Amino acid sequence: MEPFRSELRAHCYRMLGSFQDAEDVLQEVSVRVWRGRDAFEGGSSLRTWMHRIAINACLNELERKERRVLPMDVVGQAGPHDALREPEEDVLWIQPYPEDPELSVLGLESVELAFITALQRLAPNQRAALILFDVLSFSAAEIAEVLDTTPAAVTSALQRARKVMAGQRPPEPSQQVALARLGDEGQRKLVASYTAALRAHDVEGMVALLAADATWTMPPLANWFQGREAIAGFLAAAPYRVDWRHRVTRANGQLAVGCYAWDESAGAHVAYALDVLAIRGDRIASIVSFIDGSRLVTHGLPPVIHA
Repeated sequence: MEPFRSELRAHCYRMLGSFQDAEDVLQEVSVRVWRGRDAFEGGSSLRTWMHRIAINACLNELERKERRVLPMDVVGQAGPHDALREPEEDVLWIQPYPEDPELSVLGLESVELAFITALQRLAPNQRAALILFDVLSFSAAEIAEVLDTTPAAVTSALQRARKVMAGQRPPEPSQQVALARLGDEGQRKLVASYTAALRAHDVEGMVALLAADATWTMPPLANWFQGREAIAGFLAAAPYRVDWRHRVTRANGQLAVGCYAWDESAGAHVAYALDVLAIRGDRIASIVSFIDGSRLVTHGLPPVIHA
């Protein structure tokens, strides 16, 4: 399985919207591949056979769970900064995907948060067909074999999926294009300015980095804020009352920052959240702050920063 492991993991993540679920399903796929190895007769490619096993495992998982969401799906309107909600643990939230150097540019584009969020709004069979065709370059005949259906049914599912996706994804370049245009030095400066503004509690400095319609979300809190004024009010009311340290990483093929909050009892800054940034031009168009410090280890970051 090794030559296909990265591709299969990303594929499961696209289907499920959860890195943890993708890892769990990939373990199940490994067992199924091992047990079924003697039955593989070479009628299709090894890659197609493994993806068929992975798709079936993902579809079984989706039968047991609701689709994963971000706060905009739970609360339709952005709220005021002074009305923070309690964490909603019973909601299945989209999870971030760690940096994977084995993924191609196309592979990275297809794990970006905007794409993953849009995918979760598709019916499972449409989701599977779209990923197999547009991301993994399977033919309609190969997809029909994987999904145990006909090429005509695959074509119909693809048409319906593209219609839904066209109304969900923002009409902007992918993050891979936006980051390439910004360049390595521009990315470094933007992230440095972002972390400096958080650490110094600099409202004006942060606002200067944001697009006019920027959004800030914080799963598992259902709150989300839009626009420079609303985000500035939220920062002053909550995050800017905390002493922060940061570590830079990547997630979902995007710029990301691990955030560490001062913990008096630990005498150190403890992992608190992973901020995944979306860039438009030289501004930040969105921040999704995944509030779960335990995830930072998965992204290659330490659990604690000591003085």
